[in-house]
Amino acid sequence: MMKKIKYNNLKRICFAALVFMLALGCERDLTEEVQLATFPSIGEVFTDAPVNLTDQFFVSFDPAQGANTEGFGVDTNVAFQGTTSIRIDVPASNDPNGGFIGGIFRDRGEGRNLTQYDALTFWARGSTTGTLGEVGFGTDFLGGQFPVSRSNIQLTTNWKKYVIPIPDASKLVQEKGMFLFAAGGLDVLGDGPNGNEIGWTFWLDEIRFETLGTNLAVNTEILNGQDIVIQGFAGTNLEITGLSQTINLGTGENVDINVAPAYFNFLNSNPSVATVTESGLVSVAGNSGTTIITGQINGIEANGSLEVTSNGQFPVAPIPTRDSGDVISLFSDAYSNVPVRHYNGFFAPFQTTMGGAGSDPNNVDIQGTLPDGSLDNIINYTQLNFVSIGTYDTVPLVDVSTMTHLHININVREAIDPSDFIRLEIESGTFTGSTGNGSFILSSAFLTNPANVNDDGWVTVEVPLSSFSGNIDFSELGQLFFISDATISDIWVDNVYFYNDN
Repeated sequence: MMKKIKYNNLKRICFAALVFMLALGCERDLTEEVQLATFPSIGEVFTDAPVNLTDQFFVSFDPAQGANTEGFGVDTNVAFQGTTSIRIDVPASNDPNGGFIGGIFRDRGEGRNLTQYDALTFWARGSTTGTLGEVGFGTDFLGGQFPVSRSNIQLTTNWKKYVIPIPDASKLVQEKGMFLFAAGGLDVLGDGPNGNEIGWTFWLDEIRFETLGTNLAVNTEILNGQDIVIQGFAGTNLEITGLSQTINLGTGENVDINVAPAYFNFLNSNPSVATVTESGLVSVAGNSGTTIITGQINGIEANGSLEVTSNGQFPVAPIPTRDSGDVISLFSDAYSNVPVRHYNGFFAPFQTTMGGAGSDPNNVDIQGTLPDGSLDNIINYTQLNFVSIGTYDTVPLVDVSTMTHLHININVREAIDPSDFIRLEIESGTFTGSTGNGSFILSSAFLTNPANVNDDGWVTVEVPLSSFSGNIDFSELGQLFFISDATISDIWVDNVYFYNDN
């Protein structure tokens, strides 16, 4: 017999910090030590019934994101111990009610003190050898700081005990997220996710927090164990990801767990260069220099580090002031850009240029901050030999025949030798049937002209379209090329637009 349980529709809300205050009696000696509030240390989550969980104890992931709320219930015919288990009917990927199932169990009170435990354990079995996409604790949909999970747990058709180690139980003085799971359909054909996954069933029982006393951390990582080196400017933000720990359970089995940033103590060698929060958010400060950020869990050093070099305040490109009615922009935050095919075509095997991937001008290499606080997107071409901004298969093709000039801001990020150059070329028409191309050479003398390079290193290039040689049909713009033949390899590019100066 299977009994269905009603579900809560998930509404994510912001976490409001709860402040607990002790009221001291009027006659109490103020020098007496104040006792902090404590929370129950109940370890059981589900035995034959939910233990101290909310009345509708399963809170589903959001159905609007594809979560299916129709497959959760209790089963009085199947149990590992006692008379009842939780039964999960995983939907097929094409189920109209949602293609996966998952959610959380939440404590019904203000949370539990789990500091005496070192693991969440549960028993499970499947109707077949299916995989649980994720299982864990610490997620409460209220902004919980300490989630932990294991990914891709393989079930068998027999009952088996599974363990989710706790990285640092001293953090869990008031935890509300008791259990989390997520599962999708089975790929029976072995051809990868393609919408044909079939449904299956699994059961959960005897979910509880325990003290095993056998867990041993054998590997801890930030940034997936890599030593990352980056450069940035004041205001640049990035997140420390790739946080994990490998625990030996004392049975010879090693398990990998995904660990929230709040379990880590992030160490920062030079906070004047960059700061790092408890949530792993790194913000580059205005002072130039270098800092190295590492991490620890409960005194255990993590593999991986982040070396951040601050280049000070971001050197903003000159802000265009031309009327937008006289401009056709390929790449600029000052104007609405016409659709482009790419900012880097990656034409193998001859092109070496990196940077400028994709066709979205808001998803490029560098984001600086303008004086008004808005973002300034920059293309950073590195290993430059040639690269193009392509419009040759946009519909319609870009028509710049009424424009008189090409405008580009370029910032060369390396020393320039007398023989170095950047050549601009324009190709018109489609990629397979171009109607001509022309070129305009930017010499090193032009790039280093002190009258045209500002204090931040930006040169403003203004090229009359009449300067381009060749049979070019400007009504069908195909590609704009930057060619250096590797004489200059590292440049920033901004404000690429055509304009009418008449």
